[in-house]
Amino acid sequence: MEKKDSQPKWEVKVSTRLEKAISADQIFSVYKDFFGLNKWFPSLSTCYGIHGENGEVGCIRYCAGFSLPPESDGAGEAPVSWSKERLVAINPIERTLSYEIVDCNIGFKSYFSTVRIFPDEIDGQKGCKIEWFITVDQVERMRLEDLVKKYEVGLQRMAKKMEDALASS
Repeated sequence: MEKKDSQPKWEVKVSTRLEKAISADQIFSVYKDFFGLNKWFPSLSTCYGIHGENGEVGCIRYCAGFSLPPESDGAGEAPVSWSKERLVAINPIERTLSYEIVDCNIGFKSYFSTVRIFPDEIDGQKGCKIEWFITVDQVERMRLEDLVKKYEVGLQRMAKKMEDALASS
């Protein structure tokens, strides 16, 4: 059987540092709620489980309300952006979580992502850093620079929301 060449891949890495004395373990404890991403991620209005147990490899979540524009539905209406995402791996010791998009209307094909949270001390100030790695086939209707900017802003806002919630608890 002849293999078809796949589209070129985009590989993206964005990161942010949390400045308050919040540990990597504290951030991972809230981030690992796979079905609860909407509590933290800006513009994500909906996130809930549609298959499996929350946090178990193989579970699937439905997310809706991204700032990424959906593909046209042909009816002239502006549908809500959505994706179905499968948890591929979770490692609480390394504080990593990997997932893939299995279906969506935002133009992503072959999307795979890993989030890593680790301690990051600067000048004696405790803190942590979040890195988000994304590999996706080139997205029609979008420039790589625009995608990177959306992920940078989204990660920064999510980290700030988690940091503020943990600092006030």
